[in-house]
Amino acid sequence: AGLAFAQSAAQTGRTPQFENADVKVWKSVIAPNNPLPLHRHEHPRVLIALKGGTMNILEEDGRSDIQKWGDGKAYWLPANPPGTRHQDVNTSATPIEVIVVELKGVS
Repeated sequence: AGLAFAQSAAQTGRTPQFENADVKVWKSVIAPNNPLPLHRHEHPRVLIALKGGTMNILEEDGRSDIQKWGDGKAYWLPANPPGTRHQDVNTSATPIEVIVVELKGVS
């Protein structure tokens, strides 16, 4: 049973935590080489790496931005430029787990 849980825990996905008028908070798990679908962020956000790693932010136009996130560290990510979409590709050997706090009142 432990193995089945470990496999399900490593699936890429986003779990809502809470939302109000000011912030939207979710937990994302990104399994190695199993990216999130193309998406964008209209607002800036704070990312807290529960389990860090190396993330390739792959833009739809082919550009990429390699970011290294350390366990327990927090990072500022600005809103995405208008009309852009990206995928988050975990290039590490283990899943990356982050809490994201999006600031809804800021663009």
